[in-house]
Amino acid sequence: MTSENQTRVTEFLFSMFPHLHEGGLLFFILLLLIYGFIVTGNLMIFIITQLDAALHTPMYFFIRVLSFLEIWYTTTTIPKILSCLVSEQKTISLAGCFLQMYFFHSLGITEGCVLTAMGIDRYIAICNPLHYPNIMTPKLCVHLTAGSCLCGFLLVLPEIAWIGALPFCGSNQIQQIFCDFTPVLSLACTDTSLVVIMDAIHAVEILASFLVIALSYLRIIVVILQMPSAEGCHKAFSTCAAHLAVFLLFFGSVAVMYLRFSATYSVFWDTAIAVTFVILAPFFNPIIYSLRNKDMKDAIGRLFGYQKRAGGVKR
Repeated sequence: MTSENQTRVTEFLFSMFPHLHEGGLLFFILLLLIYGFIVTGNLMIFIITQLDAALHTPMYFFIRVLSFLEIWYTTTTIPKILSCLVSEQKTISLAGCFLQMYFFHSLGITEGCVLTAMGIDRYIAICNPLHYPNIMTPKLCVHLTAGSCLCGFLLVLPEIAWIGALPFCGSNQIQQIFCDFTPVLSLACTDTSLVVIMDAIHAVEILASFLVIALSYLRIIVVILQMPSAEGCHKAFSTCAAHLAVFLLFFGSVAVMYLRFSATYSVFWDTAIAVTFVILAPFFNPIIYSLRNKDMKDAIGRLFGYQKRAGGVKR
């Protein structure tokens, strides 16, 4: 076979990043600020929802879990992107590439499952409020989170193992800002038609989560519109608005990227869509869950108010 005479690839090269003199430094500074905001914002949400007793509810438990996941989700890709923006060596080892793919998709699937659990939580809270405390117990929240993690980290494992066993030879240039299934598989020097089955599995995963959340919110909207009190209607909508915004942002970009089936995009649009769910969606999540959330703003006020009073007593 001719593939036996070809040099086996030992590392991949990211061909999409500009050099320093082409604007790489500007992108580096901008992305570094965004990454710092993502980590700081999610860490703040995690700490405040943990410390404030008023936020010890199922909804804020899931928000805390989501913030924790977001930190690691972005850490699987953004530090490497930052490195490629300022380094002349824009490469990644095969093992590093497969690990990045595994953790990125595992954490992404886990986030999708947690968002689904949050949709179910809001459905029960609004559509069955009398039984809500008995159904959404702390034990159930922990079980749903554990199940989300188990689902995320096991579902993608067979696909990564299969891709890791493929031979790579010839070109090693990845036309994407991180290691993803399609760009990496296009570099394999063997038949990869089995990927169609994997795509179908991913489609079922995404559509199942999407349908559960969408149906939950359709029912929620119907119940809210039937409320006799305008104030109660507004309060119910406000408690769901943040989750619905994150849901649309996350699943919207993921669906465009991974539910394309036979459709193909240009390299520019592939990269733009990747930037949306790798960088922009995590960037907006802390804003939606903190600056646009009254309970979170009140909790921040109580935290700093307590510190101020404590300082005054000490003086």
